[in-house]
Amino acid sequence: MTREHRRLAAIVSLDVAGYSHLMALDETGTLAALKAHRRDLIDHKIAEYEGRIVKTTGDGLLLEFPSVVDAVRCAVDVQRGMADRNEGVAPDRRLDFRIGINVGDIIIDGGDIFGDGVNLAARIEGQAEPGGIWISRAAHEQVEGKLDLTFDEMGERQLKNIALPVPLYRVSTPGSVGPSKADTPALVTDRPSIAVLPFSNLSGDENLALLIDCLAEDVITLLARIPGFFVIARSSSFAYKAASDVRVVGRELGVRYVVDGSVRAAGELLRVATQLTEAGTGIHIWAGRFDVTRGETLELQEDIARGIMVELEPELTRAELAVIRRQRPGSIGAWSSYRQGFGAIAIKGWSEETVAECIRHLRRAIELDPEFALAHAMLALQTALGVNAGLIEDRDEDEAWANAKASAERAAHLDDASSEVLGYAGCALSDLGERARGIEMLERAIEIDPSNAQARVALGAAQVFDRQLERGIENMALGMRLSPRDRRLGLWGVVYANALARIGRLDEALEAARTACRRDSTLYLARVAAAVVLARLNRREEASTSLAEAKRIRPRLSLPQIERLQGRRAAENLRPIWESMEPPTI
Repeated sequence: MTREHRRLAAIVSLDVAGYSHLMALDETGTLAALKAHRRDLIDHKIAEYEGRIVKTTGDGLLLEFPSVVDAVRCAVDVQRGMADRNEGVAPDRRLDFRIGINVGDIIIDGGDIFGDGVNLAARIEGQAEPGGIWISRAAHEQVEGKLDLTFDEMGERQLKNIALPVPLYRVSTPGSVGPSKADTPALVTDRPSIAVLPFSNLSGDENLALLIDCLAEDVITLLARIPGFFVIARSSSFAYKAASDVRVVGRELGVRYVVDGSVRAAGELLRVATQLTEAGTGIHIWAGRFDVTRGETLELQEDIARGIMVELEPELTRAELAVIRRQRPGSIGAWSSYRQGFGAIAIKGWSEETVAECIRHLRRAIELDPEFALAHAMLALQTALGVNAGLIEDRDEDEAWANAKASAERAAHLDDASSEVLGYAGCALSDLGERARGIEMLERAIEIDPSNAQARVALGAAQVFDRQLERGIENMALGMRLSPRDRRLGLWGVVYANALARIGRLDEALEAARTACRRDSTLYLARVAAAVVLARLNRREEASTSLAEAKRIRPRLSLPQIERLQGRRAAENLRPIWESMEPPTI
């Protein structure tokens, strides 16, 4: 019986990101570029570090090195060299390599190598972003402290045909390793990526082609505004068809999620279907359907896109929180912490516990990245809202108030060109009593992005408190029209109802408060707002019912809290009703 020839070796798997797409665009040019990169850079580096080319796979190489330290050095030099060679090359023509490195036992058969160590290197390479280098824990243990490099812990990953989750590390060399250009798509654990594919026309009606493309483009535009998510540009994602294998799309574009959809015509009715898929597994996370008539399509095109986005966003947040929970605590980065804070209240609702959880995650994000403007702005806003709603303890209030103002100003200083940052920071300052400064920021946010619904509503609220009543109410109404299916409409509706009540439009205020109640079954603030208006209308029984519902949702609700939310006069109007209420059954 012939004994197998085995040895310990460093195995390197390398391939071109998006090779099939590049070949489809320019087969001759892509092949020539690949040969030139190998001839002028890659093969020289392999020889320099005493590596061996085991075999080629069209766009890829399988390499063996006697030393994992030399394997990593070679990979770093290759990626640095490719970054230089890609300078000035059009994004849709440049070649970016992904590299995976493992160290393990291999079986030698002639000039080829086999074994689990080889398979694992190939799977690790599939996890790397274009321009990136990822390594196994076994490789990391041998190189740590021996190279002037930083290694980012990426957590455990479940890899195809590998039984147990595998701990992985990414080689981080600022300014050298990574995508050769900032606009090259890259899968970044802390900032998840999404690609929106062109929607399919299932009816064959060519007259719908423009509408269908515009819908997908609108979804791209709106998704790009979700804080913490990176959306691949249309020019890249539209190179694929909706019927494409999402796992291939995910790998070639370096994205974690893929959104695709279809439009089907049935007479005058159009049915728009869309879905969100996790690219790595092919698992559907969410699916939605919207029906409109042909005559409404032009008027409702943006509404349809917003409806898709508003329903899709919470699912993205839930999916990301699930990914974060699967990571090791030490690998949680700034964006992950921000997403946890952003999602705490959005998913769980308002309470002392969720506000505290949100603030804790946002502070952690800032610890990890002190110049994270969006985290500073969101921290300011959530602190201001928590203080004003009585969800932050009184003993902490003064310090929280001062810290929130500082966070808002810090956010604006770090990024005064971001509509989202200025929208959140301006809203926080206005809520904290810095009305003029808040309005200044909010107006700038709208100047940068006129479709920023949050900034528009916040500006309207600030103007109402600044005694610009009619103008403020007009801005709030416009903001809500800009995002007609926004998950924040319940909260915005409360602010709108309070403004209408302030100028005596009580019937409209009551309708706005009740609409807010219907939009969010967990928002006790809307029930309080309705009760205040009902008391002013002398409809005591209905006010009592609304207050009871608010207290059912929030058992700790008290008259002092209502006074903070609605003012002393409103609380005094409600006092007789409150004191006559039976203790609610919880």
